[in-house]
Amino acid sequence: MSLITISQRLSDTVGALQFAAPVTHVYNPLHYAWDCYAQYVERFGNGPKEAVFMGMNPGPWGMAQTGVPFGEVGHVRDWLGIDATVGKPAVEHPKRPVTGLDCPRSEVSGARLWGWAKETFGSADAFFDRFYVVNYCPLSFMEEGGRNRTPDKLPAHERAPLFEACDQALRDTIATLSPKRVIGVGKFAEDRARQVLEGMDVAIGRILHPSPASPIANRGWAPRATAELTAQGISI
Repeated sequence: MSLITISQRLSDTVGALQFAAPVTHVYNPLHYAWDCYAQYVERFGNGPKEAVFMGMNPGPWGMAQTGVPFGEVGHVRDWLGIDATVGKPAVEHPKRPVTGLDCPRSEVSGARLWGWAKETFGSADAFFDRFYVVNYCPLSFMEEGGRNRTPDKLPAHERAPLFEACDQALRDTIATLSPKRVIGVGKFAEDRARQVLEGMDVAIGRILHPSPASPIANRGWAPRATAELTAQGISI
């Protein structure tokens, strides 16, 4: 199954789900930023891969703007070379406007991850020859005041159908890309990978999440990520 087909099916399934307060706004960048996302997949999603990095879900200034996982605007536009029009979510939060590749804000997590890839591998093609980056869940959840709500904080009756769709997409993605390893970017992603991919012929690992909310990440995320990958047998 192609990554495009997997993503279209996932977008349709999760886009039909309903979420109640305190969630007031739900963004699905696989819908309104599909053209950017499709460029990413078609250009870089050709398997097999040595390892797949997996994050949790879109940040408001990253994938929510560009459709690309950890998709900090500058790196998506200038390093990945992606150029496409981005639409708008069905209901836009006034504190989280979507302006696509014109977004003036930079997502720290995405800037760190893609900045590390650029510094380490030089060209995007060199990085993607070995690796690929996905998010477990394609939806971004916001509360009335604009605060981000992560998928793990949703009530069980909302989380169950969402995770069911995301689990299937993850299994299909890994079957398509045939990586030797899946590297969770943060503990949530590692835990989901271990649970969802049990029985598949793939090793599961983890690197520190590059979030600015992490004091450790703020003290030098890139060298730590390299060291963690090296310790797991990935030559950088």
